[in-house]
This record gives sequence, C-alpha cells and structure tokens, in this order.
Amino acid sequence: MILPALRILKYPVVLFAAALSAGIPPPAAAADYPERPIRMYLPYGPGGIGDLTARVVTQKVSEILGQQIVIDNKPSAGGVQSFQAGLQAPADGYTLVQGGNGTAITQTLVKDLPYSIVDDFTQVATLSRFNLILTVKPDSRFHNLTELIAYAKANPGKLSLGTTNVGSSQHLGAELFKSVAGIQAETIPYKTSAALLTGVRSGDIDVGFDFVPPVLSSIKSGAVRALAISADSRNPNLPDVPTTAESGLDGYVVASWNGVSIRQGTPRAIIDKLNQAFVAAVNSPEVAQKLREMNSEPYALGVDESRALMKADIAKWKAVIEKANIPIN
Repeated sequence: MILPALRILKYPVVLFAAALSAGIPPPAAAADYPERPIRMYLPYGPGGIGDLTARVVTQKVSEILGQQIVIDNKPSAGGVQSFQAGLQAPADGYTLVQGGNGTAITQTLVKDLPYSIVDDFTQVATLSRFNLILTVKPDSRFHNLTELIAYAKANPGKLSLGTTNVGSSQHLGAELFKSVAGIQAETIPYKTSAALLTGVRSGDIDVGFDFVPPVLSSIKSGAVRALAISADSRNPNLPDVPTTAESGLDGYVVASWNGVSIRQGTPRAIIDKLNQAFVAAVNSPEVAQKLREMNSEPYALGVDESRALMKADIAKWKAVIEKANIPIN
C-alpha cells in the first residue's frame, strides 16, 4: 500500500524540483501572505507629493495586511533605478515599486530601457491623481481659455507656454494642448515648479502648465489666476475654475497619477490580495481625507483597470512625443 502512494507523489515532487531549478518560485499561499515586511521602492526623494502619498497609503495598507511596508527612496531620472531593483527581486510579493504616468512616459523617452513596464511588471493598483491646471498672471489679457486659443490661432507662434523639464508630464501636457487646440505656440521649459510660477507672475510667459498641488496656494492668494483645469470635473478646492471641456476644449484631460507595480510572475492570488488592501486603504475615510488635504484625488482601480490605464498612457504619450519631435535619450 505504501508503494502506490509514493508513485502518486513522485511526479509532483519532480515537477516542484524542476520549477525550483528553473528559477520559478513555488506557488505562495495568499492566505498566509504576507509573513514578513514588504519593501516598496519610490523613484523620487522624500518630501514630494508622490512620497507623501505613498507613506499615507502604505501606513493604512500595513494595518490591513498586518505587516509593515518599508519605503525605500531611490530617486533617478525616469525612475529607472527603482524599477531595476524591482525587477531583480524575487516574484514573491515582497517587493513593490511605485510608478504612474511618469513611468509610461519613460517607456518611450528612454532608449534601451532595461525593462518593460508592460511585459516585466504587473500593475497592482492606482492610488491618487491630480490634474493639470493652466495659470496666467493676474492682469493677463486672457480672461478665459477661449480667448487664449483665439489669440493663438490669430497669432501663430506668438503665444508662450511655460512648463517644467522637457519630457515631464507638464511639458507633454502643453504639447498635447497645442495639438488638441490646433495652435502653434512656443513651449518654454523651466527647471522647477517654483521657477515656472515666477515666470507666470512676471509675465515672462503667457500661460503656465503645472499640476494643482504646487500652484494651489498661489492661485488662492491671487498671485496667479487659473484659466482652466484639465479634468473631467471641477476641483473642490477651486470650484470657480472651469474644466477645459467647459471652456470649449473637448478631448483634453491630463492627469498625473500614482500607482503600484510588482514583478511579473507574482502569483495572481497575492496580487489580488494586495490590490484589495490598497483599494481599501485609499477609499478609507481617513486616507481619502489626507490625500485631499494634499490636493490629490483618491483614485483606486482594480488590477486589470490599472494595467489598462498604464498601457493607454504609454500609447497616448508616445504619440505626443513623436509628434513634438522630443529627443529620445
């Protein structure tokens, strides 16, 4: 009676050993996961909106999962170092990487990227988003977006659009604006949001393109004036600022978003458990409130929806980069 039992067990054992020798991790029991702390790489330094978002959300996720999530800041151009670290880690659910729309842009802008965000990683969840807003100096001749576009069409190449660094979401957002509005304008990149704000206030540029968090206080103080926000709906912190669609420019919505990725090959049961924890954390009243206080919109999607968003953004920004002839490094 013992020999048949051994014969039945023989093949699973052989397959298990073959999987190990091939470097394939054995299936993990999602019910027992996580059994130790989880590391999450961030592609930027501490203190910024992405870093603060991650810390607010992961604190709640740690409570839900019963294990600490350790934040590891690895700032680098395009977030390449963080994703390289994530790719080198085992596909066991204990290494996460925060990315987002900037990751989608990097996929096109960086030549010979040592990984594919679509083929080598799975998107676990999205966390938050914040929209692009167009600002002018308080006494600008432009009182609304319609006037600005009309001027640009009547004066090709004379309108100046200020953004942050070449290849940033803000810069590509300005390039997309020119395409959707059907105008010719000069795009002027600044090194920082602070420098861009100074350019708007002084009138060195006609209109600034930046996300809400770095400009909100300047708008509320009257240092700059908001023309429109590139969003599906108005921002509750700026209820008097119309959306671009309300201003007559349909099809122009630009949002920066944060999400969480994990190495491809991680068991789906673990990915689903992580997604449930992140979605629950983002949607919890205390986390949602903290995100809104940072002028960031809670934005939690499922695994498949998060992956679809990443793929759509890659295609969207690839088209913008190619049309604008932005150099690929």
